[in-house]
Amino acid sequence: MSATSNLEPGELSPYMRWAKQHAPARFDLSGSNLHACDLDALPGWQSAFELTGLNSDGWPPLKEAIAARYGSTPERIATASGCGGANFLVIAALVRPGDDVLVERPAYDPLLGALRLFGASVRRFDRTFDDGWRLDPERIAAALTPRTRLVVLTNPHNPTGVLDPPATLEAIARVAERVGAHVLVDEAYLDLAVPAGSVVPAATRSDSLISTSSLTKSHGLNGLRTGWVIAAPVVAERARRIRDVMDGIGPVPMDRLAAHAFSMLDRIEARARTIVEPGRRAVMEFLHARPALEWIPPSATVVFPRIRGMDDAGPFLDRLRRDFDTQLTAGAFFQAPAHFRLSFAGEPAILTRGLAALGAALESLTAD
Repeated sequence: MSATSNLEPGELSPYMRWAKQHAPARFDLSGSNLHACDLDALPGWQSAFELTGLNSDGWPPLKEAIAARYGSTPERIATASGCGGANFLVIAALVRPGDDVLVERPAYDPLLGALRLFGASVRRFDRTFDDGWRLDPERIAAALTPRTRLVVLTNPHNPTGVLDPPATLEAIARVAERVGAHVLVDEAYLDLAVPAGSVVPAATRSDSLISTSSLTKSHGLNGLRTGWVIAAPVVAERARRIRDVMDGIGPVPMDRLAAHAFSMLDRIEARARTIVEPGRRAVMEFLHARPALEWIPPSATVVFPRIRGMDDAGPFLDRLRRDFDTQLTAGAFFQAPAHFRLSFAGEPAILTRGLAALGAALESLTAD
């Protein structure tokens, strides 16, 4: 019997179920996608849009554009439905029931859900607040077993926004190679990490490293559902064959529009930074002004504070939602209940008013 045979579907990813089903708040700072583009951000899209075209293993111009942008080659690219779809392809390609898979904690919940679905034996290693949420290769080495087939990370880290340097990822790759494991690095936030342009995808540094990303969190093109895997050719080919039995190919119109978007990605990223950089400044100013909050400076578009002396932020977040019509993401979804995730990549006006509401809620907490 499968290790997941008794799981209810909602148990695979409680965070995703909540993200899709929770009642909307007036000031929602919980989502981590960049404030969405409209078609005006893609001038000339009409000429790119077609309903048909050769797309057997991904629209070739799209794969070529991804490879060119990230210093790779098309045979190392597999396209997918979003970064979540790319992660799913990698896990399906490399993990079999009973394999050990080592996952960071805190972790992005859908990654754990996909591993549960495939019957992996999930082992954990901790990132800690006291260490600045940084990855520790020695801690990872101590948690590996001879049955470890995959190590799963996010970089920048979701939910904390902390960015680890290439040297750390290379050290983790060397550790994983001792037991014949790969390292999956979800890089959905990487393109907007600061300092700008200082980091390239992990997969370009070692064949043991696999990068996944999309046009969603850093580009505001969630509706295209364009994601990708960058990996050694043998792993990319496995991912493409897994897609054969999932959805076959991506939607031709979306892949064509995504390739068009890549032709103007510098412009799209410039637009993104006009949203994120003022948002970052506003959030940093807000946090610095409130000594009741403890936090680690992020490199990406989310931050993961906690309230000093509070072990579970859940009741406070419920009150924030009920009395101040403001939504943040509970740290419990990432196995860190003392914390909450706050995004500054959304609509600027909502961020401004949401921070004001959060400040009022914290003041009322102090008064109580």
